[in-house]
Amino acid sequence: MSPETGQLALRLAKQIEGSGPISVAEYMRAANEEYYGSGDPFGVEGDFITAPEVSQMFGELVGMWLTDIWMRQNYPSNCHYVELGPGRGTLAADALRAMGRFDFAPTVHLVETSEALRAKQAANVPGAVFHDNIASLPTDGPLLVIANEFFDALPVRQLILTHAGWRERVVVRDRGTKFAAMPGSHAMDAAVPEHVRNAPVGSILETAPDSTGLMYELAARLAEQGGVMLVVDYGYVQPGLGSTLQAVKNHSPADPFSDPGTCDLTVHVNFFELANMARMRNLQIAGPTAQGVWLSALGINQRAAALAETSPQHTADIQAARDRLVKADEMGTLFKVMAVHSPDWPVPEGFGETVA
Repeated sequence: MSPETGQLALRLAKQIEGSGPISVAEYMRAANEEYYGSGDPFGVEGDFITAPEVSQMFGELVGMWLTDIWMRQNYPSNCHYVELGPGRGTLAADALRAMGRFDFAPTVHLVETSEALRAKQAANVPGAVFHDNIASLPTDGPLLVIANEFFDALPVRQLILTHAGWRERVVVRDRGTKFAAMPGSHAMDAAVPEHVRNAPVGSILETAPDSTGLMYELAARLAEQGGVMLVVDYGYVQPGLGSTLQAVKNHSPADPFSDPGTCDLTVHVNFFELANMARMRNLQIAGPTAQGVWLSALGINQRAAALAETSPQHTADIQAARDRLVKADEMGTLFKVMAVHSPDWPVPEGFGETVA
């Protein structure tokens, strides 16, 4: 699954030697493009497991959630199911199966650049239309957009406060296939919000222009075409300071600056900024709320009980999967769920008070 160790490291080392340090954002973008383009990182045999791979219950409840909104919107025609970074297509397959029980069959559009993953998605979701980016998504009907563990893999810029002022954090060659992050030379004080400019030396501020730009464009499409977007990811609700960059390999933490392209680089998602981008397009916000709270409100306990009744020999496994998705010490609290929707679409189910 992983690319040959050292190939991307060698290319980045040559680039740095020839042109100077690169930003953390540029490093993260190159590393993840190599990583996701090289194979299938999901599942027990990969590097990490996402919620749809934990249990069919996750995708089924997403499908029921979309069906409920579609029904309360009076069954609009020509809807399009859109998933960003759809993994193996597991979530889409489970969601569409649940939607089909109510004769809801939107066209399916998967935004994916990895050819290796597209092959698996095509097998799991026959008839899906693939897109390199959101620009080619259909414009003739409402969009039902799902972004599950998508924004966390988009690159971030990191600004660090030094004794000389704020600087962008850049990546330099260390040794072998290892790199290191350090403050750059250009002053960045003007790019830092006033309320954090006097933070302690060493403080790191993350910004995610790729994420906010994408949300802004998708929000424009929802405002014009109608529809809803669901974002599920680990992240924070209020802005803060500190580096959240991390790496996972073989289901264990790894050094994000070692062997780029051979492990998954992620950051915590800034739900506050994503919500602001949607509000700038006059969309409505639901959440964010904890994943465990959201799934419980949608009926995951009842679904688990029904599955156990049908397959009593798998009761323990079903309960373990349910616990992993909703318990506070598993995925239930760290992962947040937020929806944005057109003002003339119904308020989505499963959310309490909006906090972002």
